[in-house]
Amino acid sequence: MRRYLSICVKLYICVILLAQIMSLSHNERMQSDTNKILIVDDDPDIREMLSELLDEEGFQTQSVSDPVSIDAAIAQFGPDLILLDLMLPNESGLTICQRLRTRIATPIIMVTAKASEIDRVVGLEIGADDYITKPFSKRELIARVRAVLRRGAHELKVQQSMFAFRDLFIDLDSRTLKTVAGELIPLTSAEFDLLACFVGAPQKVLSRHHLLRTVLRRKSDLFDRSVDTLVSRLRKKIERPEDDEKIIATIRQQGYLFTPKVEPAAQ
Repeated sequence: MRRYLSICVKLYICVILLAQIMSLSHNERMQSDTNKILIVDDDPDIREMLSELLDEEGFQTQSVSDPVSIDAAIAQFGPDLILLDLMLPNESGLTICQRLRTRIATPIIMVTAKASEIDRVVGLEIGADDYITKPFSKRELIARVRAVLRRGAHELKVQQSMFAFRDLFIDLDSRTLKTVAGELIPLTSAEFDLLACFVGAPQKVLSRHHLLRTVLRRKSDLFDRSVDTLVSRLRKKIERPEDDEKIIATIRQQGYLFTPKVEPAAQ
């Protein structure tokens, strides 16, 4: 009887150890696929709250409290997304976003206590991919984070990946836009998604509602000017003052029209 109990105990211990090993292996695999999020906020309570909420959803987080630490954190941590507070000491979130956009295309979500439209519009104009206003729920935070990450990782499932319009070339696989001379035109994740949407439906009017839902993954809102701001940013990068016809034309009370003819380009 004692021998039987001893065998049972040993078998039980082996099962427990095997389960722990399998769980550890699974967690390591999950960790390797985890998106990294950099939190920039001077309030320690906010940093802790955001870290806990994101950690619970399987994200890997790192947080910094001041603008001086951002560049080093980006270089060492390599974030897939940045949550950037608007009100920071010494340097505002808007100027930080503008500065970062000259160097990296990492998606940026502005976190702000200001609810006015002008603050949101300015943030989007200088390169932010989205915004979230304090106070916010966990559900809203996670939804916005995942939506922006999906935009950045989205791949259009088409055989042809390179297209030409005017004197520009867009590569949907590498998510790049170049001039005929080979010069790279830097685009944010949201700007590229908007351009890809236009390229996929040239010379066809696309409504603000369609663009808001397709590109920004948000429900239509009569007062949401995010699409208009994004179009304005894209225009500044692909249109020239001397052009006789705008690449993106505004169609009154309907939406936007991508005017050039789009043709497949050599792979």
